[in-house]
Amino acid sequence: MHYLNISFSHKNSPQEIREKLSYPDKEHLNGCLTKLNESPSINESILISTCNRMEIFCSCNDIVGATQHIFEKLTDRVGISIEELEGRADIYDDSSAIHHLFMVASSLDSMVVGETQIAGQLKDAFRFSYDNGFCGQKLARAMHNAFKCAAKVRNATEISSKPVSIASVAVAKLKSVLDSVEGKKTLIIGVGEMSQITAKHMVSNGADVYIMNRTKEKADILAQECGAKFLDFDQLHTVINEFEIIFTATSSPVPIITDDIIKPCDFDRYWFDLALPRDINYHKGERINLYQVDDLKTIVDENKGLREEEARKAHTIIGRSTVAFFEWLDTLNIEPMIKEIYAKAFEAAKLESERVLNNGYIPKEYEKEVHKMAKQVVKRFLHNMTSKMRSVSEESKSDMITGALQFLIKADENVEMPDKYKCEHALNVIQGSSK
Repeated sequence: MHYLNISFSHKNSPQEIREKLSYPDKEHLNGCLTKLNESPSINESILISTCNRMEIFCSCNDIVGATQHIFEKLTDRVGISIEELEGRADIYDDSSAIHHLFMVASSLDSMVVGETQIAGQLKDAFRFSYDNGFCGQKLARAMHNAFKCAAKVRNATEISSKPVSIASVAVAKLKSVLDSVEGKKTLIIGVGEMSQITAKHMVSNGADVYIMNRTKEKADILAQECGAKFLDFDQLHTVINEFEIIFTATSSPVPIITDDIIKPCDFDRYWFDLALPRDINYHKGERINLYQVDDLKTIVDENKGLREEEARKAHTIIGRSTVAFFEWLDTLNIEPMIKEIYAKAFEAAKLESERVLNNGYIPKEYEKEVHKMAKQVVKRFLHNMTSKMRSVSEESKSDMITGALQFLIKADENVEMPDKYKCEHALNVIQGSSK
């Protein structure tokens, strides 16, 4: 079994490419994962799609075959040649794939180092894949350890001491070009985490904030939570030209603001499109200053410099966690444990046979037969048990069984059961940590 990660991110692909590769809704995501898992080379897969990255993480039995299959499916979908996709993508396998996953989960690979959104996005991607049967035990193990690594980074460094995100960077950019946002009429379209962060920032800075979303109830709830006003999404085309400031962060597969609804105004406008695919598609020079995700790199680069020392500490933690993960995987091999169980049982049978013979309960001339019988009893007793152990070794509960067996086998050596074996499955831990 191998791990494979194919990554298109802000590091290797411009926004136009990431936009084509994005999966804006669950229907498209479901279709892609279905096609990925059709390959005999791929066992399990997860796909994460955000404004900064589209990554496919899978377990496979053939890295070359799985990689080829993934690129073929992507080029069929987006119409970009396999050669260009291969030239842009970062491809990681086995230890480098796990190291990269841990980097992503710990926000070391984010455009804004230390941002807090990626962990939630990663959990959502895993949850969708697991609930729909696209991944199981193998990727769950990796994801569980990725979240544990991210927690270690948060606890041992100051990298997320002042939580930041693309949304907060966008607000910072706005404040750098305007003397003040107080009283500025601001429209926020969308109710996701980026919109929530933006709304709270703008309200706290005195802006006149309005919330809009296709689902009215959600927009109304967010407006009440942050002290803003609510606008019906159906009013977008009539009210859009009233706003000096607009932030959009929706999951719409097509632009919601286009040239046909934009009218000339006698004031400067500052619009921030934080969505991928993009929400705003305009080409007119109507005194509109449009900022998109990739336009925020200056502030992002400053953020990286400030967090460089903490990032070095985080890299050390991630490296150690990667090594520990593969060491742990080695302990989950069921065959060495079965072999050790038989060895311990045979040793016990031999000692008991010798005790019986030495005490004269059975004549010495039957020594060979006594040892053979004792060994055969052990084999007969353990056969069904070990057969079942092998049969469940690929099931989700096998980590619990393996851990319990290790604890029992090593009990006479005063070995404590590690915490990682005390849960039935990694999913339980991930569920708990996301509440």
